[in-house]
Amino acid sequence: MNAQVQGGAGGGAPESFYAAHQKIYPREVKGRYASLRNLAVWVLLGIYYVLPWISWEGRQAVLFDLPARKFYIFGLTFWPQDFFFMAWLLIIAALTLFFVTALAGRLWCGYACPQTVWTEAFLWMERITEGNHSQRRKLDKGPWTREKVLRKSAKQVLWITFSLWTGFTFVAYFTPTMELGAKVLSFSTGPWETFWVLFYGFATYGNAGLLREQVCKYMCPYARFQSAMFDKDTLIISYDRRRGEPRGGRKRSVDPKAAGLGDCIDCNMCVQVCPTGIDIREGLQIECIACAACVDVCNDVMDKMEYPRGLVRYTTHNAMEERQPVRVLRPRVMIYATLLLALLIGFGTAVANRSTLVVDVIRDRNSLYRELPGGRVENVYTITFVNKTESPREYRVSASGVEGVELEFDVPLPITSEPGEVRRVPMRIQAPVAALPADGAEIEVTVEAIGAVPDMVRRQTRIIGPSGMPGRR
Repeated sequence: MNAQVQGGAGGGAPESFYAAHQKIYPREVKGRYASLRNLAVWVLLGIYYVLPWISWEGRQAVLFDLPARKFYIFGLTFWPQDFFFMAWLLIIAALTLFFVTALAGRLWCGYACPQTVWTEAFLWMERITEGNHSQRRKLDKGPWTREKVLRKSAKQVLWITFSLWTGFTFVAYFTPTMELGAKVLSFSTGPWETFWVLFYGFATYGNAGLLREQVCKYMCPYARFQSAMFDKDTLIISYDRRRGEPRGGRKRSVDPKAAGLGDCIDCNMCVQVCPTGIDIREGLQIECIACAACVDVCNDVMDKMEYPRGLVRYTTHNAMEERQPVRVLRPRVMIYATLLLALLIGFGTAVANRSTLVVDVIRDRNSLYRELPGGRVENVYTITFVNKTESPREYRVSASGVEGVELEFDVPLPITSEPGEVRRVPMRIQAPVAALPADGAEIEVTVEAIGAVPDMVRRQTRIIGPSGMPGRR
């Protein structure tokens, strides 16, 4: 039921709170920014669809193997113990968004957002099957004919095929591509694989094919909080009102100054090419995704009218209203850039130097110590080995810190572990009581990996004896 309100006290026709959605038929545009946007679409979609087919050292180059709890990214293997790298990446992504927004507004939305990228692909398929913007509008308004059925059917076949391929590719990042392809061809995919192929395909079809600009206008939260990251020196797409007004149509031979007109000829081309259907001449709006289609088409019109370019352009509020120079490098942007660079350098260094061995030494708190013959004392520990490589490993364990310290194990030495295995081994540290201070002693346990991938980890723990008991000397 449509929500409505009544007119004034004197009555009147009810006014609807909600306007019916009007389908937008964006006009094709050519220019510098259109070429950059098309390049971004090809590069980003190419990366998404090609990566699952690339092999690396006998396996898929990028594979998130959830059952095995291993993430492969080319020559790197990440384990659950590396989860903090994911948190680090999320922080980098958030800061990158802040940096780009402070620098150039919604540049991400116009060129790299998945909604924009896939919508461009769906629009391309729509143009192939139904024609240009005016032909599509005429086709939708016209009666159902044989031609209309064929064109609409061809579009749906392309959309559905592309959506299912998108869902298949998404699942291929979690199930090896060739294995998943064999399952699909033999109709033997598992329930979860089938669900995610269909779910992601349906989401792509719905968002990029049907909803399109409505996702940006009503569903995306970024448009709501972007203003908090803007300032008066942020690059935005603006209409130069001082130069363009008063607007009005005229022939190219007419001198606009003599006719009392601005440079805007009121052709509405900027509205026709906008994917969200706004008029940039009304100022910055929440629906604007900074795709710069209006900039390209306005420059084209200015060229035909032999007027200077830039009636609609990337500029800043201060440059447009206060006639100040464009200030791209300013303290806010420099702070974001410095933090982002530091995080990127730190992340790269941490990944390059990450250890392939994780060791934990935990003391058994159920028993403080055990006295042994010969004036020695023993403490019990559990030592944990995590093998973060793709091959079995052997470990040599030693201890230092107290004269005469020794290690005892109930398993054969050297200790072995399988790829990705988390192995826990009981360990006893023995030392002479006479060598222990009254409050115990610090022991350094050194674990050295033997083999082609050498690694060494040192851990500190503590050993106590009778002299370390409270109330005793």
